[in-house]
Amino acid sequence: MCLLGFSSGLPFLLVAGTLAYWLKERGVELKEITMIASAGMFYAFKFVWAPLLDHWKLPLFRRLGQRRGWLLFSQLVVAGGLLAMAALTPAALGPFIVATLVVAFFGATQDIAVDAYRIEIASVEAQGALVATYALGYRIGLLAAGALALILADHVSWSWVYVAMALGMSLPILTTLLAREPEVIRQAPRNWGEAMREAVIDPFTDFFRRYGWLLAGVTLAFILLFKIPEQATIGGVMSPFYRDMGFSKTEIGTITKIYGIWIGIVGVFIGGAAVARWGAWRTLGATIVLCGASNLLYLLVIMYPGNLLVLTLVISGENLTLGILGPPTVAFLSSLVNRQHTATQYALLSSLVNLPGKLLGFFAGGIATATGYGTYFVITVIAVLPATALFLYLWPHYRAEERARGAG
Repeated sequence: MCLLGFSSGLPFLLVAGTLAYWLKERGVELKEITMIASAGMFYAFKFVWAPLLDHWKLPLFRRLGQRRGWLLFSQLVVAGGLLAMAALTPAALGPFIVATLVVAFFGATQDIAVDAYRIEIASVEAQGALVATYALGYRIGLLAAGALALILADHVSWSWVYVAMALGMSLPILTTLLAREPEVIRQAPRNWGEAMREAVIDPFTDFFRRYGWLLAGVTLAFILLFKIPEQATIGGVMSPFYRDMGFSKTEIGTITKIYGIWIGIVGVFIGGAAVARWGAWRTLGATIVLCGASNLLYLLVIMYPGNLLVLTLVISGENLTLGILGPPTVAFLSSLVNRQHTATQYALLSSLVNLPGKLLGFFAGGIATATGYGTYFVITVIAVLPATALFLYLWPHYRAEERARGAG
């Protein structure tokens, strides 16, 4: 899972943040840069084609199985796409953009396959540990595609940087070849109409059929709300905020990107251990409150602008709680999934959990300009209140369900 996490993290920045530096150096206009780098939006809509990964085996890869076949195919295409980007360079902007879109699309496809593989390979109780090791690899992949790629670009051309990143996919590819396929028995559809129903309609109706309209509706409302504080502070508003508070780019990068990532990894392992000890549901409730309240720490940065010690303490608190929130979130979402529709349902739930926060982040600049940074951070915390109320309402059902799994 660590190596598959690395494989997922590597292409993400290479079609977004890191790519923007290459385009900027080649004289591409800012408007075009942001449009090209928005290829990463594929990750937000991966539930649209997730049914393919649940119900269709790739012709040349079916011997590997449903999950490993798609995983290997997407990894090979990502590596090939990175090599194509290296060969084309932004000088041939049209074909270069096509290669970028290919890497983004199959990077998102790889994420679908990895999530489905993780859910099917082990029980819900083991998901915390799997998520912790996956997150470690994912963050190392981000470091390689971010900090390492930028350092390499100071010494060699960007084309060679992307060749190196493509070669970095070789170890995850080998991992996929050596891994075992999950033992999940899927019912084959009898005809094309039944296949379409099982692939497109059933994954969405199954959730309501299993939980009932009331419980399913309240659960979806909870899913939409509880990560708003986290998502609202990882968007475009934060970089201007740090600069307005008087921090240099080097200080911001060192504390928020390098130091913050490792603090987040520590949090992920704490979250994984908490899930193993207390279960996903109880851990999720506690960390929702901690994570949401941690946004109030940014008020200290406003009170002490330019103070590196304060920024370090704030980033430590926020990234630690964000890291702790990861494993119980993934374990809870995984527990809601029917293994007949693993890829589709998890892709949909994981997209829903991030969508409202991303929408708030889209309007973050306007809100912060109109109300001030301090009020914006307070607004992001307010979502914790309805999310906590919904959690308390759902507590009896999901706590009982968790106990039943433990007894089984």
